[in-house]
Amino acid sequence: MKKYLNSLALMSMIAGAIFITNPVKADSPPPPAEHGATGNQDPKGAPIDGGLGILLALGAGYGGLKLYKNRKKAQEENTES
Repeated sequence: MKKYLNSLALMSMIAGAIFITNPVKADSPPPPAEHGATGNQDPKGAPIDGGLGILLALGAGYGGLKLYKNRKKAQEENTES
């Protein structure tokens, strides 16, 4: 019975979180028009190339570090045997 109540409580919290956060999602307001511009202007996107490159470099470095540590650990285990 306790397991059933725990499952019901968890499902209720998940459903509540979904229904509460759904109305919160909204579009951002349109950007202000440039000086002298008339009519609707296309929004200008934010550049992501600099931040994306940094994240890729950090991910590659982290992956390389993990590979180095795993190989070093494997070599130590082989020499001990």
